[in-house]
Amino acid sequence: MIIRLLATSILIAIAAIAATAWFTAKTTTRAIEQQQGRSLADDTLVYDTLIGFAATHSSWDGVSPTVADLSRRTGHRVTLLTRDRQPIADSATGPSLQTTRPSAVVDPLRVNPDSTDAGKATIDARAVGPYRLPTRERQKLDQYASQTVKCMNGNLNARLTHTPSGRATVIPDPVGTSCDSKELRAPTPTELKALRSLLGLMGSCLGQEVPDSVYIDPLFTVLGGGESLPRGVSLDKIQRCLQSARQVQLTPYVAPSALLFITDDQAVTPATSISLTRANVLRIAGSTGLVLLIAVAVTFLVGTRLVRPLRRLTASVRRPVEQQSRVPVGARDEIGYLAMALNDLFDRRETLEAQRKALVSDLAHELRTPLTNIRGSIEAAQDGMTPTDAQLLDVLLEETSLLQRVVDDLRDLAAADTGNLQLYPEYVYVNDVLTQVADAHRGIAESQHVRLSTDFTVDPQLSVDPVRLRQIAGNLVTNAIRHTDKGGVVTLRTAATHDQFIIEVADTGTGIAPNDLHRIFDRFWRADSSRSRTTGGSGLGLAIARKLIEAHDGRITATSRLGVGSTFTITLPQTRQAPT
Repeated sequence: MIIRLLATSILIAIAAIAATAWFTAKTTTRAIEQQQGRSLADDTLVYDTLIGFAATHSSWDGVSPTVADLSRRTGHRVTLLTRDRQPIADSATGPSLQTTRPSAVVDPLRVNPDSTDAGKATIDARAVGPYRLPTRERQKLDQYASQTVKCMNGNLNARLTHTPSGRATVIPDPVGTSCDSKELRAPTPTELKALRSLLGLMGSCLGQEVPDSVYIDPLFTVLGGGESLPRGVSLDKIQRCLQSARQVQLTPYVAPSALLFITDDQAVTPATSISLTRANVLRIAGSTGLVLLIAVAVTFLVGTRLVRPLRRLTASVRRPVEQQSRVPVGARDEIGYLAMALNDLFDRRETLEAQRKALVSDLAHELRTPLTNIRGSIEAAQDGMTPTDAQLLDVLLEETSLLQRVVDDLRDLAAADTGNLQLYPEYVYVNDVLTQVADAHRGIAESQHVRLSTDFTVDPQLSVDPVRLRQIAGNLVTNAIRHTDKGGVVTLRTAATHDQFIIEVADTGTGIAPNDLHRIFDRFWRADSSRSRTTGGSGLGLAIARKLIEAHDGRITATSRLGVGSTFTITLPQTRQAPT
């Protein structure tokens, strides 16, 4: 085992070290190459921030703090130059950038730097220019939008948003629904003025006035057109002219385009191919060999340590049964779990042995008393000390009946333990069976001045063995009457949940001590330490009751308080209910 363990560990170590060395070399080379490049996330942050500044300012005045903050956040030098390479702002001093290719062109009216077509270039949404709404118009549009959202209360996703110009919009678009608001979609006076100017600029682009069939809404969506457009005018041309006209219209409101440079604080050097030298390769090989030797040594020590507990377990198992004992549990690993399993088996064997000895002792005790009484009565009759009359026969019959009950109880327990307990289920009304039990024990209860009552709230028809159910309920009722003082009450009740049927036997008797409650279903156990039959039968009734309930796929539990009383609860599954 140790050889296989060592071989496996060495192979794993070799593979891990080789893979680690290769991965480290490749990662180091890639990291060095990437270190000379720019971070795409940082570049995006710088570009978007400066585009936003240009879209909301008519000049680059005051941009220096923004440039300095971007440099601090990204760790790069950020420089802005005009188109003719005149400085606008620079986060740090450094080499001249007059001949360096810019990282990007900052132009809020032409956000797409790869497009030379003005009709396709994107205008940044933050560039609003003359379309920025005054407070009064914003408030009025907010009212219309709020009414629309309220109308769309059936749509959980409906919400009010604002464009950069301050115009309120509703998402999702209510156009075509009963909640559509013409007032919300209509342009405000500020927007009308700007749109008229826009249409004039579009006319210059088209070479003619914008057709009446074409409508530009406040969100710059082209509506109408189609077949009613004049010859030589298409929707595509209108869209291109709209974009061009907006760029002309917004030019006075945005900062002029600028060149953006994102560089390191030091001079930028061209990227070169990086590879490991022969010395570095030898150094990595030597380190790998050293790590391999260390791994082999550690694996040998660990393997020896792992085998030691196995040898200890083997030695413990090979001892004679009477000399075996618990083994110490080390780490919580496979060997530790194996030791725990062996200890658990040892504890179970000890418990079973103790139970076997207790069973033999209890059984001898239970059989000795009636046999002693029978033998004493017969010997007394032989010696002439007791007449052989009906009274003697009654005593002998009572003692033999007790022996018969003990033997029958043991037979039932044995059958339950081996899984051979026979049940004869049939669909019966449980309350009828429990009523028979109550009627059969009412005389005994009255003789002891105990009131026996029933409380049946439901009356299902379940598939149970009626004889066994009477035996179970009768045993519980008998115990309850036996341990209830004069004037007390024993109640037999039923209830049901959505998946269970419940039978309860409650009394107002002496109760059971908390330390004894977990032992009441043990065989031959009685609450009184003297083991007198005046307070109990054979001591097997509750043990048999639990086995019979488990055979019905149910369970039995008990709760008790000293001086208050006890409650035994039987739970049966509703799956045994008769089909309707």
